[in-house]
Amino acid sequence: MAAKIGILALTLAVLYDAVLGAPAVGVAWRGLLARTLTDGPARWLLLVAMVLVPLNWGLEARKWQILARRVEPIGFGAAARAVVLGLTLGFSTPNRVGDYAARVLLLRSRRRADAVGAVFLGRFAQLVVTVGAGSVGAGYFLLNYHLRGFPLVQAAAATGLVVVNAALLAALFFGGRVAAALAGLPGARRWPVIGRWTRGAAILGAYSPRELAATLAWSGARYVVFAGQFGLLLTAFGVSCGPAAGALAVTGTFLLKSLVPSLSALTDVGARELSAVHFFGLLGQAPLPVLSASLCLWLLNIALPSAAGLVLVPQLRLWLRRSPLAHLTHRPKGRQAAGRAPETPPLN
Repeated sequence: MAAKIGILALTLAVLYDAVLGAPAVGVAWRGLLARTLTDGPARWLLLVAMVLVPLNWGLEARKWQILARRVEPIGFGAAARAVVLGLTLGFSTPNRVGDYAARVLLLRSRRRADAVGAVFLGRFAQLVVTVGAGSVGAGYFLLNYHLRGFPLVQAAAATGLVVVNAALLAALFFGGRVAAALAGLPGARRWPVIGRWTRGAAILGAYSPRELAATLAWSGARYVVFAGQFGLLLTAFGVSCGPAAGALAVTGTFLLKSLVPSLSALTDVGARELSAVHFFGLLGQAPLPVLSASLCLWLLNIALPSAAGLVLVPQLRLWLRRSPLAHLTHRPKGRQAAGRAPETPPLN
């Protein structure tokens, strides 16, 4: 944990030196922050964006509660704890795999592969929404700014975006059935990698089209809240380009961010900011207010909730010791520990 805090402090120090260390930029940024924090309407916008943080993660918790039913029924409180703890554990793990671990470990069921499949389904549904909305925004800028004057290329790009979204929707609603069918084939066990993947993905076929549509709807609601927060912060920092153009730039920003491999939440700092500066720059907006709004969005929705989730880490350790899965995560003491390994392999 100390290493995570040290990495965060180092990252913030590098950002401070790179941006505020330059005298002219530093003065301009300090002036922008001072104006935003002292201006009455801007402070209200910041407050509303902050109030929406629990709603953002509450929607994610509700989505996880629905998906977890196929593995183990849980209450909303347990789902919320899993989401917050997953955010904390995934803060510095590649592709935020700690999120998978937290949600699986907080379930009492031993169907770990099914639980991982349920987590994947929730994240994939969020990706479908992000790509669908982002295709509209990124497609607008691509066709009107980068490919203007090339009608055939524009048509090909538009067709490609439609095909990608159709493929993602088909994978969401029919991919589980295909995985379940592959898992049931006799030859699937002969290929360990394929066998493990199909067994983990087989649970996706257990969800009805109605459940999948509900998962997609909750993902869409969370996307609207997150995009709304970004819009509020952009307005608070003085970005003004009209609601329609601003919404297109926000969705395009989220799409480009989702396409960048995530090493950790710390390394996410920069990907969204560069994307936002690019799209809003095409709309004639100065980079500093856009950068400030994007960093504030990361701070409110990722950094602060991750820090708050640190209080749940000791509770996770206590829960694991008392849970039926304790023998999967702790080697027995005494003669057995010294002489032989436990019959059940430890939980990885």
